[in-house]
Amino acid sequence: MAHASLRIIHDEHAALSAMLQSLRMMIRRGPGDGPEQFFDVLRAMLFYIDEFPERLHHTKETELLFPPVRARAPHLHEALDRLDRDHARGEAAVRELQHLLLAWELLGDSRREAFELAVARYLDFYLEHMKLEETVILPEAEKVLSAKDWQALDEAFATNCDPLTGKYPRDPVYDRLFTRIVMRAPAPIGVGAG
Repeated sequence: MAHASLRIIHDEHAALSAMLQSLRMMIRRGPGDGPEQFFDVLRAMLFYIDEFPERLHHTKETELLFPPVRARAPHLHEALDRLDRDHARGEAAVRELQHLLLAWELLGDSRREAFELAVARYLDFYLEHMKLEETVILPEAEKVLSAKDWQALDEAFATNCDPLTGKYPRDPVYDRLFTRIVMRAPAPIGVGAG
């Protein structure tokens, strides 16, 4: 991958995919005998998704990557429109998950199924979203964008520094979040007590 922005996007997608799969594993495992730890880890995971991919990663794709691709690859307008709609509703979707999780935690198992169904839909939606970007949009971007476009994208995405990729300068705020998830989540997700 010749362009730094493409490498960063792929790294961030990989980190997010790992977080989504870990979320799925945590839910399958359930709260067991440690509901406080379970809900704490899930809240931290959903906060990460809301804080980094939804607010920073998607914004840069929608505002910086998609417009020049749209201008030079009109055959992708429908796919780009879909991705923009996904980005627009993504933050609301993760906020809904946070609310449903809180309902389960505070109101009990009668709210568990609603949360689990919403998470399953969200994970399927998000993984399909990233697949469309990686298999259709990014390969086309490599073909149609200019060196000047790539320079601007590389500079913009270089400031993302997603802490979960492990490849960028560490931010103490996100380090605490990452440490909280890893230290409290049970193996194989993290190193916390099972």
